[in-house]
Amino acid sequence: MLSPLADVYASAGARMGVWFGCSLPNDFGDPAAEYRFGNQTVALEDKNYRTYLKFTGPDRVRYLNAILTNNIKDVAAGQGTISLLLNPQGHILAELETYALADHHLCVSYAMIREQLIQWLDKYIIMDDVTLTDETDRWGTLALEGPKAAAIVKQLANVDLQPVDELASVESVVNAIPCRIVKRSPGGVAGAELVVERAQLPALWQILLEAVRKHGGGPAGYTALSGQRLSQGVAWFGYDFGEKQIPHEAGLENTHISYTKGCYTGQEIVERVRSRGHVNRRRVGLLFSGDAVPEAGAPLTTADGKEAGYVTRAARVWDPPRVIGMGYVRKEAEAPGATLHWPGGTATVIRLP
Repeated sequence: MLSPLADVYASAGARMGVWFGCSLPNDFGDPAAEYRFGNQTVALEDKNYRTYLKFTGPDRVRYLNAILTNNIKDVAAGQGTISLLLNPQGHILAELETYALADHHLCVSYAMIREQLIQWLDKYIIMDDVTLTDETDRWGTLALEGPKAAAIVKQLANVDLQPVDELASVESVVNAIPCRIVKRSPGGVAGAELVVERAQLPALWQILLEAVRKHGGGPAGYTALSGQRLSQGVAWFGYDFGEKQIPHEAGLENTHISYTKGCYTGQEIVERVRSRGHVNRRRVGLLFSGDAVPEAGAPLTTADGKEAGYVTRAARVWDPPRVIGMGYVRKEAEAPGATLHWPGGTATVIRLP
């Protein structure tokens, strides 16, 4: 899947790669500088790896609440929440953001599972008066993150992000382009995603690019963004968790699940694991020795050569320079400070933010 901004990136000399199954920039020439934009000033990011599914009909809240892990029933208009779609065995099929809008709900997930996700969701529409409409080809998203992101949103869209709840959205206009601005605060710093009609993305990109450069920032590719998310402890669907995991293994039990909402698909397994109190393998943070960046799937072993787990994702980060990652390790090796081995050196288990 090509980004709608492919022509813009070609003219800018961006180095492209495949992220979340889509063609997106690896970098714009200097990943270290792009990493610092997100930490010190402001980074402009392309989030066009998404699928957008619209739900209408009087039963849509009841339907979504019955299949997703978080509480959809209590999400007020203009608010949003993040959930998982599980299979009956409790394994993670998808991660979805659900937004309650004026006359419909919008679920945002990943284009790489678009067709499969629609099949899964459609299967559960049985007696409910619900209509699912695929609006992936209609919408696109650009994001601003970093200490100066909120000031740019205030300047361009006249929206003050500070009193807005996380994942809440506000309708606004940026230079005559209608936008839905969603508050996102990676690393605890207020930022925004701007959701617009897909045809408006090139124009919006140029407007935002000019603004971030005036504030000492610039565009950031996914080489920097992957490292940024690892340093923030944010797991990525399709990289750090997916169908092989259940929520507690993936460390998502406190962010993606409601334990008071009632029944949903896979709930029995989630409750059983919760009552048992532990899982045999769990996602952890990793700090690697040396400069080599492990590939996904690199094996982790104990000092005596016993299998301990594997790496899911790793990246080089800056300030300070180091190589960090995530992986799954056995229960006996998950304590922070534990030293494991991989074919290129050692990996120390670290506590994620």
